[in-house]
This record gives sequence, structure tokens and C-alpha cells, in this order.
Amino acid sequence: MGKTACIILAAGKGKRMGSALPKPLIELNGKPFIKHLLDSVEASGVCDAPVIVVGNQAELVKQTLGSDYAYVEQTEQLGTGHAVKVCREALEGKVDSVIVLYADHPLVDAKTITSLAALKHTENTVLGMATITVPDFEEWRAAMYSFGRILRDESGNVTEIVEKKDATGEQLQVREVNPALFYFDAAWLWNNLETVQNKNAQGEYYLTDLVKIACEQHHPIATVDAPIEAAFGINTKEELALAETYLQQRS
Repeated sequence: MGKTACIILAAGKGKRMGSALPKPLIELNGKPFIKHLLDSVEASGVCDAPVIVVGNQAELVKQTLGSDYAYVEQTEQLGTGHAVKVCREALEGKVDSVIVLYADHPLVDAKTITSLAALKHTENTVLGMATITVPDFEEWRAAMYSFGRILRDESGNVTEIVEKKDATGEQLQVREVNPALFYFDAAWLWNNLETVQNKNAQGEYYLTDLVKIACEQHHPIATVDAPIEAAFGINTKEELALAETYLQQRS
């Protein structure tokens, strides 16, 4: 096959944004969050039509974005692992690798997506991810404080991602964070999603639990460095303002 699929998780409600619009359609610099990301996916050329997981106001999202994309509906929001799992029927047997992206990470660039896709050529890699190391969590980087922390062993190998809600005080000091940009071997992904459990503070199925599962199976976790703006996850009005400030400073 040799084909790669890009899944974009876009089912969120965005309650904390205080907007009547579904989260993917909230605008950043005059353009919906998800359109920024879709433009980067198109520029990367790594896949055909991305698969967009919709939920809240699904019809409005599909109507706004149009028919150039494939859509899968997540009728219950049970976490990121569940959101990817609902894509299994649409993709299993049709692609050999899967990249997972988030609609509310609008500043992911095409180069990062291309780097993730290239991990399929890395020997013995069933799971790869982008990571970002921040100097601190001050100013516009404060948005990254809510991100999961990357844990590594003494040899520098990734062993786990701990979500902020579940992290200890010591783990929260880790400055290498997870921007939620993943590569998976497709067959491995579908098989192992079945083993992900929801025993955590949120009662959700975390896609990030697959990192620990891969480590337990003695699979090396491949990582690629991403630019810091790729970590912008926009969940609040304050984070939106931070992203807008960053874009203004960059221009």
C-alpha cells in the first residue's frame, strides 16, 4: 500500500471559548482554526483527503469545510483514543500508516507533518511523535503548561506521556511537552487501541496511552523536533489571544 492517512480530531465543543461556533470553526486571524491546519496538510502532500472526526455541530463543520475531505462522526466524546478508534472502519486495510492531528492546533506547519510521515521509513517504529521543549511556561508559552509531559529514561528513550491532570509536581517541571502530533503504523494502531483503558482523572480513553503500551512491548518511540508554535493548543480565550499575539510578533 504505502499510503498514509491524516486524521484530524475536530469533534470538540469548545465550551471554554465562549463561542456559539463549534471549536474547529472559531477564527484565528480571520480564518477557522481547522483551515490553518488543513492548509498545512495540503502543503505537506503526505496524504489524500484528510479524515476529519466531527461531533459537535457536525453538519455545520462539514458544510463550512466542503466535500474535499472525508468525515467520520464521533457521537460520544470519550477521549482522543476513542476519536481515532471511530476511524477504523473507514481506514483499516486502506493505509499502512496514520498521522493524527488536532483541529485546535492551528499553527502546525507542513514540514512537521512531512517529518512525521517520514517516520514510516524508520526501522521497527510503530509509533512516532513530535515533541517540543520550551525554555519555560511564561508569557505566550503559558498555553503549553496544560500539555502532557514527555518522560524519558536515563538513556533518553521515551517511556510515557503523563497528562497534566495526572502528573505529579515533579513531572510538571518537565519542559518537554506533547503537542499531540503522532505517527502510527496502522495495523499496530488498530490492534492496540482495543487495549487502551479509561482509568484516569477524566475517565477518557487517551491516545497518549499508546506510548506506554508501545514501550511495554519494547518498541522504540521515534521522535522529531517541532517548532514551538506547533504546540499551540487553543482551548480558552486567553490562549487564543496568546496565539494572535505570537502571530503578530512573527509577522
